Amino acid sequence: MRTRLLVRGLVLAAAVAAVAASTAAGTPDITRTRVEQALAPTFANLYVQQAAILGIPGITVSGIDASAACDRGGPKVADVGPGTDWICMVSFNDDNHQLQIGKFEVQIRADSTYVAGGPSKIIGLATITDKKTQQDVPNPVFEFDGTLNPDQP
Repeated sequence: MRTRLLVRGLVLAAAVAAVAASTAAGTPDITRTRVEQALAPTFANLYVQQAAILGIPGITVSGIDASAACDRGGPKVADVGPGTDWICMVSFNDDNHQLQIGKFEVQIRADSTYVAGGPSKIIGLATITDKKTQQDVPNPVFEFDGTLNPDQP
């Protein structure tokens, strides 16, 4: 009986250690691929929205051709899990059809939601002037939220 209790205790301790180790490594549903596949289309849709506010015609998601290349915490950190140390280089064609590449800082929460902010030099300031109303409004691409798609690899 004591041997069974000891074995159960050891098995339980090993299971707890395995869960702790996998949690420390990051959750498997937050991966570099998922971050890249979520960030680029969200950015593209918001860039089209920004162009509409600014009164710039002809800007489409396909024309922007946005892509993202992301890294978490440098070469010594696995590109998985939540954290405030994700950096994504977003490439896209601007409204003048010029390739732009911007460094976006991304904070990813454990629930697979994120907040991203990019360089104002290429995406504009926090507020922009609405062409129709001449009122200052929030710039949709200055800082934005999104979610990772759990159905993507």
